[in-house]
Amino acid sequence: MSITAEAVKRLRERMGAGMMECKKALVETHGDLDAAAELMRKQGLAKADKRAARVAAEGVIALEKSADGKLAAMVEVNCETDFVAREADFQGFSTEVAKLALSGNPADVEALAALKLASGESVDERRRALVAKIGENISVRRQVSLKSGGFLGAYRHGTRIGALVAIEGGSAELAHDLAMHVAAANPDYLSVSDVPADILAKEREIETEKALSEGKPAEIVAKMIEGRLRKTFNERALLGQAFVKDPDQTIEKLLRAAKAEVKAFRRFEVGVGIEKKQDDFVGEVMAQVRASSGK
Repeated sequence: MSITAEAVKRLRERMGAGMMECKKALVETHGDLDAAAELMRKQGLAKADKRAARVAAEGVIALEKSADGKLAAMVEVNCETDFVAREADFQGFSTEVAKLALSGNPADVEALAALKLASGESVDERRRALVAKIGENISVRRQVSLKSGGFLGAYRHGTRIGALVAIEGGSAELAHDLAMHVAAANPDYLSVSDVPADILAKEREIETEKALSEGKPAEIVAKMIEGRLRKTFNERALLGQAFVKDPDQTIEKLLRAAKAEVKAFRRFEVGVGIEKKQDDFVGEVMAQVRASSGK
């Protein structure tokens, strides 16, 4: 049957897909626009499921903050390449997801995936449609919300690192500076007292072996170990770190001077913890050479 250009245009506007893909769907459904849209959704789901196993370690961090400045949400949305991470549809989707995380306050990523976007689609339905359109695996990896009765700092460095800091006392400017610091310095803990006992024990064991191997007298080994542990974990704990805007003072001193207290902080960086596939380009070329030569 003959498919009109107007029908193809309407389906493209509705689905955001290519002209030939829309025309093919209309041909298969005998020009029925709703049926064609449904068919394309099903095909998109199938494509998304096939690509789900592919590593998606690129992407963006998206941040949204409430109008009163008391609540903020942060999400990490991943794709396979930095090219797609810069693509308008992908970035638009990431922003929509962050806004929904802010307004919907989901408990976890699974709850966020089920929330409805303004279009009426769920986050997961829109994600799968993007997979079909763009051709890469896309995932909403993690999300977090922070609420503060005092001040809430939210900072994004480029599109790859984001940080949230909730404080009591101080000022909005201090909260923002602390969020910037967290983004830059990447603390693991709020204070040394927050270091888990098993991690502390492991580090003490390592430092003990190092000190003994250096031939230090036994009576000073214990003091050396505690000093090294204090230095190591102060560098990893927010309160013990040197403030990035003024390295002469620690965050703890900065907070004391401002009569403020950090209640919580979170930091996301794109791809951290995802095992990336290492491409063996030499091996691929050699395999192609052998295949072409019949060896």
